[in-house]
This record gives sequence, structure tokens and C-alpha cells, in this order.
Amino acid sequence: MRILVTGGAGFIGSHLVDKLMENEKNEVIVVDNYFTGSKDNLRKWIGHPRFELIRHGMSSFHLILLTSTSEVYGDPLVHPQDESYWGNVNPIGVRSCYDEGKRVAETLMFDYHRQHGIEIRIARIFNTYGPRMNIDDGRVVSNFIAQAIRGEPLTVQAPGTQTRSFCYVSDMVDGLIRLMEGENTGPINIGNPGEFTMLELAENLINPNVEITMVENTPDDPRQRKPDITKATELLGWEPKIKLRDGLPLMEDDFRLRLAVPRKN
Repeated sequence: MRILVTGGAGFIGSHLVDKLMENEKNEVIVVDNYFTGSKDNLRKWIGHPRFELIRHGMSSFHLILLTSTSEVYGDPLVHPQDESYWGNVNPIGVRSCYDEGKRVAETLMFDYHRQHGIEIRIARIFNTYGPRMNIDDGRVVSNFIAQAIRGEPLTVQAPGTQTRSFCYVSDMVDGLIRLMEGENTGPINIGNPGEFTMLELAENLINPNVEITMVENTPDDPRQRKPDITKATELLGWEPKIKLRDGLPLMEDDFRLRLAVPRKN
């Protein structure tokens, strides 16, 4: 099968490419403009006869599998969030460009599906972490790990009681492939239902005695975020396997290697 992965040099995309390339029947083409991705994430496949990398921006289409986001639920009034919930999104807020962008992407996908019979799959992915994340991308797990490695205080957005759920990248890729190879259009939540407050994450990340600095929160920041993965479990036979306490050290090792800061004995 010939597979196109747009954004395949990015964090989740590159891990997806790794998994797809394990199948000797697959040919994988990656199109990426390296805006947030990196060629280094794909260096093991460059030169492989079943792999092709094209540096180009793609604004006209996305994968038939659309990786949407839990942000379509906004600051949810329903907890946990299942796929039937329409969301609570501020359409003119500071976060609305991303939130509404993903919502309209889902709309367009379903319009093409209904009008032209195009086969589609939509995954609503929740917070994902693991090796190859951009070190300074602003996401909470990468922020905390980078700050701890550098010996800096962890910056927690007030009040610190807001919750998130974190899915290790190999689990995420497994869920995406199951959705892509299955027969369900979606949308389907793909995420880990384990729920942690930001203070719990900060205090248990690397060192329970690490210094924590409280900073002002981002407007419209969701207070609770936890996926209901009933559909993924029943329709895809999928559920996450990697617990947060087991996945974080793997991500820390990757960050330490890239920051050239070895672990202390």
C-alpha cells in the first residue's frame, strides 16, 4: 500500500511513519514543510527504497485520516468528553484559531464524505507525549521536563487544579492505525483516560521536591480534559498500555540526549 503522511516529520507523524514502515508491503511518502517538524525525526528512513520525503507545504488537503483534537470540545461542560458532545468553544478567543480550525476541518471532511462518497476517518487525539517532541513547543509535559533537566523551576499555570490526560506516542500511533485500517468513520477519541492535575504532574514528574512557580493562566484554558474512550475500545479494540510513570522516563532520556545533560548517578 502506498501511504501519504502529511506532516510526517513532526512528533506524532514520525512515529506513525516508523510503524507504517515496519510493514514491508507499505510504501510511505512524507510531505512536510518542517515548520514544526524536523528531518532528523526521519533520518533512519532516508534512502530507504520504500520511503520518500518531500519538503513542501500542503494547504489544500490532509490525510484521508484527519487527526483532529480534543480542543474541539473547548472548555468542556461535560466530563469526561465523549464524541457526542458538541463542545464549549469561544469563537473569538485567543485559542479559537486552533480550536475552530480543527472544528471546521471536521466539517469539511464530513461534507466531502457526504457529497462525494470519499472514505474518511476522523480521530480526536488528546494530549500526547514521548520522544521527539519539540523541546520548547510550549506543551506542558515538554515544558516541565525541559525545565527540570535545566534545573529551572517548573512553571504551573494557575490554579494548578486543571486536569489533563496524557497518552504515550506509541499508544497513540496504534490507535490511529487501527482507526485507519478499520471501517468506522468516526470521530473517535484517541487518548489515555488517566487524569492528572497540573500540580500532580509537576510534583511527580522527576523530583517531588522540585521548585514550582505559579504563573498566570491562558484565557479559555480548559478546566478539565479527559477522554471517554468507549468507542475506541468497542469499535477498534484499542486502549492505551503505557502508564504515565513508565512513559515519562523515556521522554526524559530523549530530552537529556538532545540537551546534552546526562543523568546524575
